[in-house]
Amino acid sequence: MPPLTPPADTAAAVTPSTSNGFTPLRVKRVVRETADAVSLVLDVPDGERGRFAYRAGQFVTLRVCIDGEEHQRCYSMSSCPALEPDLQITVKRDRGGLVSNWLNDTAEVGSEYTAAPPEGRFVLTAGEREVVAFAGGSGITPVFSLLRSALSATARRTGLYYANRDRDSVIFGESLSQLVAQHADRFTLHQHLDAADGVVTARHVADFMAGRGEAEVYVCGPTPFMDTVEAALLDLGVPEERIHLERFTPVAAPAPETNGAAVTEEVTIELGRTTVTQPYRAGNTLLQTARLAGLKAPSSCETGSCGTCMAQVTEGSARMLNNDALDDDEVAEGWVVTCQALPTSPTVRVVYE
Repeated sequence: MPPLTPPADTAAAVTPSTSNGFTPLRVKRVVRETADAVSLVLDVPDGERGRFAYRAGQFVTLRVCIDGEEHQRCYSMSSCPALEPDLQITVKRDRGGLVSNWLNDTAEVGSEYTAAPPEGRFVLTAGEREVVAFAGGSGITPVFSLLRSALSATARRTGLYYANRDRDSVIFGESLSQLVAQHADRFTLHQHLDAADGVVTARHVADFMAGRGEAEVYVCGPTPFMDTVEAALLDLGVPEERIHLERFTPVAAPAPETNGAAVTEEVTIELGRTTVTQPYRAGNTLLQTARLAGLKAPSSCETGSCGTCMAQVTEGSARMLNNDALDDDEVAEGWVVTCQALPTSPTVRVVYE
Protein backbone atom coordinates (compact mmCIF):
# COMPACT_ATOMS: atom_id res chain seq x y z
CA MET A 1 0.00 0.00 0.00
CA PRO A 2 1.61 3.34 -1.02
CA PRO A 3 2.29 5.90 1.68
CA LEU A 4 0.10 8.97 1.89
CA THR A 5 3.11 11.15 2.61
CA PRO A 6 6.63 11.77 1.26
CA PRO A 7 9.21 8.98 1.31
CA ALA A 8 10.90 8.14 4.61
CA ASP A 9 14.19 9.80 3.79
CA THR A 10 12.56 13.24 3.61
CA ALA A 11 11.64 13.25 7.30
CA ALA A 12 13.70 15.54 9.51
CA ALA A 13 16.03 13.99 12.06
CA VAL A 14 15.09 14.09 15.74
CA THR A 15 17.46 15.62 18.24
CA PRO A 16 17.73 13.18 21.16
CA SER A 17 16.42 14.63 24.39
CA THR A 18 15.37 11.89 26.76
CA SER A 19 13.21 12.86 29.75
CA ASN A 20 12.10 10.39 32.41
CA GLY A 21 12.88 7.52 30.06
CA PHE A 22 10.85 9.02 27.19
CA THR A 23 12.50 10.10 23.94
CA PRO A 24 11.01 12.42 21.29
CA LEU A 25 10.28 10.61 18.03
CA ARG A 26 9.04 12.23 14.84
CA VAL A 27 6.69 10.68 12.32
CA LYS A 28 8.58 10.13 9.07
CA ARG A 29 5.83 8.38 7.12
CA VAL A 30 2.07 7.91 7.45
CA VAL A 31 0.28 4.96 5.83
CA ARG A 32 -3.52 4.81 5.77
CA GLU A 33 -4.18 1.08 6.17
CA THR A 34 -8.00 1.27 6.26
CA ALA A 35 -10.58 3.99 6.76
CA ASP A 36 -10.11 3.64 10.53
CA ALA A 37 -6.51 2.46 10.94
CA VAL A 38 -3.21 4.23 10.31
CA SER A 39 0.41 3.15 10.46
CA LEU A 40 3.03 5.61 11.70
CA VAL A 41 6.70 5.09 10.88
CA LEU A 42 8.72 6.73 13.65
CA ASP A 43 12.16 8.25 13.27
CA VAL A 44 14.39 6.96 16.07
CA PRO A 45 17.45 9.19 16.63
CA ASP A 46 20.78 7.50 15.89
CA GLY A 47 21.90 7.84 19.49
CA GLU A 48 18.75 6.09 20.74
CA ARG A 49 18.61 3.14 18.37
CA GLY A 50 20.11 0.79 20.93
CA ARG A 51 17.41 1.67 23.48
CA PHE A 52 14.69 1.22 20.87
CA ALA A 53 15.85 -2.14 19.55
CA TYR A 54 12.89 -4.49 19.89
CA ARG A 55 11.66 -8.02 19.40
CA ALA A 56 8.70 -8.82 17.20
CA GLY A 57 5.50 -8.61 19.24
CA GLN A 58 6.68 -5.89 21.64
CA PHE A 59 5.17 -2.42 22.10
CA VAL A 60 6.19 1.14 22.88
CA THR A 61 4.45 3.48 25.30
CA LEU A 62 3.59 6.72 23.52
CA ARG A 63 3.10 9.94 25.48
CA VAL A 64 1.03 12.66 23.81
CA CYS A 65 -0.51 15.95 24.88
CA ILE A 66 -4.13 16.62 23.86
CA ASP A 67 -5.75 19.93 24.79
CA GLY A 68 -3.07 20.52 27.41
CA GLU A 69 -3.52 17.12 29.09
CA GLU A 70 -0.91 14.36 28.97
CA HIS A 71 -1.90 10.82 28.02
CA GLN A 72 0.07 7.57 27.73
CA ARG A 73 -0.91 4.62 25.56
CA CYS A 74 0.79 1.40 24.47
CA TYR A 75 1.03 0.54 20.77
CA SER A 76 2.52 -2.65 19.36
CA MET A 77 5.05 -2.54 16.58
CA SER A 78 3.70 -3.75 13.24
CA SER A 79 7.14 -3.57 11.66
CA CYS A 80 9.52 -6.53 11.63
CA PRO A 81 12.97 -5.94 13.20
CA ALA A 82 14.54 -8.59 10.98
CA LEU A 83 13.39 -6.85 7.80
CA GLU A 84 12.99 -3.11 8.42
CA PRO A 85 15.27 -0.53 10.04
CA ASP A 86 12.40 1.72 11.07
CA LEU A 87 9.95 1.32 13.91
CA GLN A 88 6.29 1.32 12.89
CA ILE A 89 3.14 1.27 14.99
CA THR A 90 -0.40 0.80 13.73
CA VAL A 91 -3.31 2.53 15.45
CA LYS A 92 -6.99 1.77 14.91
CA ARG A 93 -9.89 4.00 15.83
CA ASP A 94 -11.79 2.86 18.88
CA ARG A 95 -15.17 3.93 20.18
CA GLY A 96 -14.31 6.32 22.98
CA GLY A 97 -10.59 5.95 22.21
CA LEU A 98 -9.35 9.48 22.85
CA VAL A 99 -5.71 8.98 21.87
CA SER A 100 -6.19 6.44 19.07
CA ASN A 101 -8.83 8.61 17.41
CA TRP A 102 -6.71 11.73 17.83
CA LEU A 103 -3.70 10.03 16.21
CA ASN A 104 -5.83 8.89 13.29
CA ASP A 105 -7.14 12.43 12.80
CA THR A 106 -3.99 14.48 13.32
CA ALA A 107 -0.81 12.45 12.70
CA GLU A 108 1.29 13.73 9.82
CA VAL A 109 4.90 13.77 8.74
CA GLY A 110 6.81 15.83 11.28
CA SER A 111 4.40 15.22 14.17
CA GLU A 112 6.40 14.59 17.32
CA TYR A 113 5.54 12.34 20.25
CA THR A 114 7.66 11.01 23.07
CA ALA A 115 8.03 7.28 23.62
CA ALA A 116 9.48 4.90 26.17
CA PRO A 117 11.69 2.04 24.92
CA PRO A 118 10.03 -1.19 23.75
CA GLU A 119 8.65 -3.65 26.28
CA GLY A 120 6.49 -6.76 26.34
CA ARG A 121 6.66 -10.54 26.60
CA PHE A 122 4.38 -11.36 23.68
CA VAL A 123 7.36 -12.59 21.67
CA LEU A 124 8.43 -15.70 19.80
CA THR A 125 9.58 -18.57 21.95
CA ALA A 126 12.74 -20.44 21.08
CA GLY A 127 12.49 -23.77 19.30
CA GLU A 128 11.04 -25.15 16.11
CA ARG A 129 7.35 -25.54 16.97
CA GLU A 130 4.79 -24.24 14.52
CA VAL A 131 3.56 -20.72 15.24
CA VAL A 132 -0.23 -20.33 15.10
CA ALA A 133 -1.90 -16.98 15.70
CA PHE A 134 -5.49 -15.90 16.27
CA ALA A 135 -5.98 -12.16 15.70
CA GLY A 136 -9.13 -10.09 15.94
CA GLY A 137 -9.30 -6.59 14.42
CA SER A 138 -6.34 -4.45 15.45
CA GLY A 139 -4.95 -7.46 17.32
CA ILE A 140 -3.23 -8.20 14.02
CA THR A 141 -0.65 -5.50 14.82
CA PRO A 142 1.81 -7.50 17.00
CA VAL A 143 0.80 -10.76 15.30
CA PHE A 144 1.81 -9.39 11.89
CA SER A 145 5.25 -8.59 13.29
CA LEU A 146 5.56 -12.03 14.91
CA LEU A 147 4.58 -13.94 11.78
CA ARG A 148 6.89 -11.99 9.50
CA SER A 149 9.73 -12.52 11.96
CA ALA A 150 9.08 -16.26 12.12
CA LEU A 151 8.92 -16.53 8.34
CA SER A 152 12.00 -14.40 7.67
CA ALA A 153 14.32 -15.54 10.44
CA THR A 154 13.32 -19.18 11.07
CA ALA A 155 12.16 -22.26 9.19
CA ARG A 156 9.03 -22.62 11.34
CA ARG A 157 5.61 -23.29 9.88
CA THR A 158 3.03 -20.61 10.62
CA GLY A 159 -0.71 -20.10 10.47
CA LEU A 160 -3.04 -17.14 11.02
CA TYR A 161 -6.76 -17.07 11.79
CA TYR A 162 -7.73 -13.43 11.30
CA ALA A 163 -11.20 -12.23 12.30
CA ASN A 164 -12.75 -8.91 11.28
CA ARG A 165 -16.16 -7.29 11.14
CA ASP A 166 -16.13 -7.10 7.32
CA ARG A 167 -13.70 -6.94 4.42
CA ASP A 168 -13.24 -3.18 4.70
CA SER A 169 -11.96 -3.65 8.26
CA VAL A 170 -9.05 -5.92 7.28
CA ILE A 171 -5.68 -4.37 8.15
CA PHE A 172 -2.60 -5.47 6.15
CA GLY A 173 -4.83 -7.35 3.70
CA GLU A 174 -2.52 -6.92 0.71
CA SER A 175 0.61 -7.65 2.75
CA LEU A 176 -0.91 -10.85 4.13
CA SER A 177 -1.77 -12.00 0.62
CA GLN A 178 1.85 -11.40 -0.35
CA LEU A 179 3.02 -13.53 2.58
CA VAL A 180 0.80 -16.36 1.38
CA ALA A 181 2.31 -16.09 -2.11
CA GLN A 182 5.88 -15.89 -0.82
CA HIS A 183 5.61 -18.62 1.80
CA ALA A 184 2.90 -20.94 0.50
CA ASP A 185 4.75 -23.95 1.92
CA ARG A 186 4.95 -22.50 5.47
CA PHE A 187 2.13 -20.00 5.93
CA THR A 188 -1.61 -20.62 5.91
CA LEU A 189 -4.18 -17.83 6.28
CA HIS A 190 -7.86 -17.98 7.12
CA GLN A 191 -9.87 -14.76 6.89
CA HIS A 192 -13.00 -14.76 9.07
CA LEU A 193 -15.59 -12.06 8.43
CA ASP A 194 -18.30 -11.68 11.07
CA ALA A 195 -20.67 -10.19 8.50
CA ALA A 196 -20.59 -13.44 6.52
CA ASP A 197 -19.60 -16.09 9.07
CA GLY A 198 -21.01 -14.84 12.38
CA VAL A 199 -18.82 -14.35 15.44
CA VAL A 200 -15.88 -16.67 16.06
CA THR A 201 -16.86 -19.82 17.97
CA ALA A 202 -15.03 -22.69 19.63
CA ARG A 203 -15.77 -24.80 16.55
CA HIS A 204 -13.97 -22.31 14.30
CA VAL A 205 -10.95 -22.48 16.59
CA ALA A 206 -10.98 -26.27 16.70
CA ASP A 207 -11.19 -26.54 12.91
CA PHE A 208 -8.19 -24.27 12.43
CA MET A 209 -6.18 -26.06 15.12
CA ALA A 210 -6.74 -29.49 13.57
CA GLY A 211 -3.32 -31.14 13.23
CA ARG A 212 -1.61 -28.27 15.05
CA GLY A 213 -1.73 -29.57 18.62
CA GLU A 214 2.00 -29.03 19.22
CA ALA A 215 2.06 -25.39 18.11
CA GLU A 216 2.88 -22.27 20.09
CA VAL A 217 -0.31 -20.21 19.91
CA TYR A 218 -0.53 -16.41 20.01
CA VAL A 219 -3.84 -14.62 20.63
CA CYS A 220 -4.59 -10.90 20.41
CA GLY A 221 -7.78 -8.94 19.87
CA PRO A 222 -10.95 -7.76 21.61
CA THR A 223 -11.64 -9.35 24.98
CA PRO A 224 -14.69 -11.48 23.91
CA PHE A 225 -12.70 -12.83 20.96
CA MET A 226 -9.70 -13.65 23.15
CA ASP A 227 -11.85 -15.30 25.81
CA THR A 228 -13.50 -17.53 23.20
CA VAL A 229 -10.20 -18.54 21.62
CA GLU A 230 -8.42 -19.14 24.92
CA ALA A 231 -11.24 -21.30 26.31
CA ALA A 232 -11.40 -23.31 23.08
CA LEU A 233 -7.65 -23.90 23.06
CA LEU A 234 -7.69 -25.12 26.65
CA ASP A 235 -10.62 -27.43 25.86
CA LEU A 236 -8.58 -28.83 22.97
CA GLY A 237 -5.80 -29.70 25.41
CA VAL A 238 -3.30 -27.03 24.37
CA PRO A 239 -1.06 -26.54 27.45
CA GLU A 240 -1.47 -23.15 29.10
CA GLU A 241 2.26 -22.44 28.78
CA ARG A 242 1.96 -22.64 24.98
CA ILE A 243 -0.88 -20.10 24.83
CA HIS A 244 0.46 -16.53 24.63
CA LEU A 245 -1.98 -13.66 25.18
CA GLU A 246 -1.71 -9.93 24.50
CA ARG A 247 -4.64 -7.91 25.83
CA PHE A 248 -5.41 -4.40 24.55
CA THR A 249 -8.23 -3.66 26.99
CA PRO A 250 -8.25 -3.83 30.79
CA VAL A 251 -10.04 -6.67 32.52
CA ALA A 252 -13.03 -5.24 34.36
CA ALA A 253 -12.78 -5.40 38.14
CA PRO A 254 -15.45 -7.59 39.73
CA ALA A 255 -17.68 -6.34 42.50
CA PRO A 256 -15.96 -6.57 45.89
CA GLU A 257 -16.42 -9.93 47.57
CA THR A 258 -16.80 -10.17 51.30
CA ASN A 259 -18.27 -13.61 52.11
CA GLY A 260 -16.43 -13.64 55.39
CA ALA A 261 -13.13 -12.69 53.73
CA ALA A 262 -10.91 -10.04 55.25
CA VAL A 263 -11.93 -6.50 54.36
CA THR A 264 -8.97 -4.29 53.50
CA GLU A 265 -8.73 -1.16 55.63
CA GLU A 266 -5.51 0.48 54.48
CA VAL A 267 -2.62 0.10 52.06
CA THR A 268 0.93 1.27 52.71
CA ILE A 269 2.90 2.11 49.59
CA GLU A 270 6.65 2.66 49.26
CA LEU A 271 7.77 4.47 46.13
CA GLY A 272 11.32 5.79 46.01
CA ARG A 273 11.94 7.64 49.26
CA THR A 274 8.24 8.17 49.93
CA THR A 275 6.05 5.97 52.12
CA VAL A 276 2.32 6.67 52.31
CA THR A 277 -0.50 4.86 54.11
CA GLN A 278 -3.82 5.28 52.30
CA PRO A 279 -7.31 4.22 53.46
CA TYR A 280 -8.52 1.57 51.02
CA ARG A 281 -11.54 2.14 48.79
CA ALA A 282 -13.28 -1.14 47.97
CA GLY A 283 -12.80 -2.30 44.38
CA ASN A 284 -9.72 -0.19 43.64
CA THR A 285 -6.53 -1.77 42.39
CA LEU A 286 -3.23 -1.12 44.14
CA LEU A 287 -2.28 1.24 41.31
CA GLN A 288 -5.47 3.25 41.75
CA THR A 289 -4.84 3.34 45.49
CA ALA A 290 -1.33 4.70 44.90
CA ARG A 291 -2.75 7.46 42.72
CA LEU A 292 -5.34 8.34 45.35
CA ALA A 293 -2.44 8.69 47.76
CA GLY A 294 -0.91 11.30 45.47
CA LEU A 295 1.92 9.09 44.20
CA LYS A 296 3.07 9.05 40.58
CA ALA A 297 3.36 5.29 40.39
CA PRO A 298 4.81 3.87 37.16
CA SER A 299 2.29 2.47 34.71
CA SER A 300 1.80 1.90 31.02
CA CYS A 301 -0.62 -0.60 29.48
CA GLU A 302 -2.89 -1.00 32.53
CA THR A 303 -3.99 -4.42 31.23
CA GLY A 304 -1.51 -6.57 33.14
CA SER A 305 0.62 -7.18 30.05
CA CYS A 306 3.72 -5.00 30.24
CA GLY A 307 4.98 -5.20 33.84
CA THR A 308 5.75 -1.48 34.04
CA CYS A 309 3.68 -1.11 37.22
CA MET A 310 5.05 -4.18 38.99
CA ALA A 311 5.66 -3.94 42.73
CA GLN A 312 6.18 -6.41 45.56
CA VAL A 313 3.62 -7.12 48.26
CA THR A 314 5.82 -7.45 51.37
CA GLU A 315 3.02 -7.60 53.94
CA GLY A 316 -0.51 -8.89 53.53
CA SER A 317 -1.82 -10.32 50.29
CA ALA A 318 -3.36 -9.42 46.93
CA ARG A 319 -4.83 -11.20 43.93
CA MET A 320 -4.46 -10.27 40.27
CA LEU A 321 -7.39 -10.01 37.86
CA ASN A 322 -5.05 -10.56 34.91
CA ASN A 323 -1.34 -11.30 34.65
CA ASP A 324 0.42 -11.63 31.31
CA ALA A 325 3.70 -10.12 32.55
CA LEU A 326 5.01 -12.02 35.57
CA ASP A 327 6.16 -15.63 35.73
CA ASP A 328 5.26 -18.07 38.48
CA ASP A 329 8.49 -17.52 40.42
CA GLU A 330 7.93 -13.76 40.55
CA VAL A 331 4.35 -14.22 41.69
CA ALA A 332 5.54 -16.64 44.39
CA GLU A 333 7.91 -13.93 45.64
CA GLY A 334 5.01 -11.52 46.07
CA TRP A 335 5.38 -9.50 42.88
CA VAL A 336 2.19 -8.18 41.30
CA VAL A 337 1.20 -5.95 38.42
CA THR A 338 -0.47 -3.26 40.50
CA CYS A 339 -2.88 -2.22 37.73
CA GLN A 340 -4.55 -5.62 38.13
CA ALA A 341 -3.98 -6.32 41.84
CA LEU A 342 -6.72 -6.16 44.48
CA PRO A 343 -5.76 -6.40 48.18
CA THR A 344 -7.18 -9.39 50.07
CA SER A 345 -5.99 -8.81 53.65
CA PRO A 346 -6.88 -6.16 56.27
CA THR A 347 -3.62 -4.30 55.61
CA VAL A 348 -1.21 -4.50 52.71
CA ARG A 349 2.29 -3.12 52.16
CA VAL A 350 3.48 -2.61 48.58
CA VAL A 351 7.02 -1.70 47.54
CA TYR A 352 7.76 -0.41 44.04
CA GLU A 353 11.13 -1.22 42.47
